[in-house]
Amino acid sequence: MAKRGGYPGMGGGMNMNNIMKQAQKMQKQMEEQQKALEESEFSATAGGGAVEVTVTGKKVLTKVKLDPDAVDPDDVEMLEDLIMVAVNDALKKADEASATAMSRMTGGMGGFPF
Repeated sequence: MAKRGGYPGMGGGMNMNNIMKQAQKMQKQMEEQQKALEESEFSATAGGGAVEVTVTGKKVLTKVKLDPDAVDPDDVEMLEDLIMVAVNDALKKADEASATAMSRMTGGMGGFPF
């Protein structure tokens, strides 16, 4: 016979109150991690450092730094490409940091710590 407050197959040790506490704890940790990620900055360069950009974890571009030698009025297209490469790389770094943090939080168990 199943123990009161438990669920069959859970060993009787996990009651609904414990599950709710774990879920609330995990939710708080995830919110803290999300806030930390949003406040983080991710930088990337292109063209050997000719272009440097910085984005936040919220994926907001906050800085673009150009080497004056990269600004060639006769080759604006190259500069545009370098900026695009650098921005995409910085956004990729932000995405990877978010995915890594979520993986650590969930322990690779699909979001459930139990």
